Amino acid sequence: MTDPAKGISREDVAHLANLARIDLSAAELDHLTAELPVILESVAKVQEIAGDDIEAMSHPLPLRNVFRPDVVRPSLTAEEALSGAPEVEQQRFLVPRILGEEA
Repeated sequence: MTDPAKGISREDVAHLANLARIDLSAAELDHLTAELPVILESVAKVQEIAGDDIEAMSHPLPLRNVFRPDVVRPSLTAEEALSGAPEVEQQRFLVPRILGEEA
């Protein structure tokens, strides 16, 4: 197998960053020019090991969502839920605005 990491230049990294719309500084370009070949070599090693008999997966353990039956149960009314609120507006808790939001 040929080494996919050979011949990666700073210009190649800058071109990839441009395609990905990532603005990199000169120091970041230099750093990634050295790191990208290592990353590509690692990916190539994984591809060599992962054969056709190994199933592709996104997680090492199976994911399972646990659902419970949707059962209607007694709960608070809107008035009861809001009874202890310092301020209420249109059956909702009224909280102070943050982050400079305008009305």
